[in-house]
Amino acid sequence: MFSQGQLIFAGFFVVAFILLMIFSYRKDIVLHRKYYRGSLFILLGFIIFIVILFALKVYLQPE
Repeated sequence: MFSQGQLIFAGFFVVAFILLMIFSYRKDIVLHRKYYRGSLFILLGFIIFIVILFALKVYLQPE
């Protein structure tokens, strides 16, 4: 499906992207604590909403 070169490139890209995201987050952690307080509750709300939609889909699915 993918050549060995493509897989190696994808691996390096993923590692570099994750390291860059960690570095950027660490650099801005003070601003995140100041401006994004309470955003964890919003994320939790979205996750609960998706779970409820999935449960309704499974429950209301005709057999």
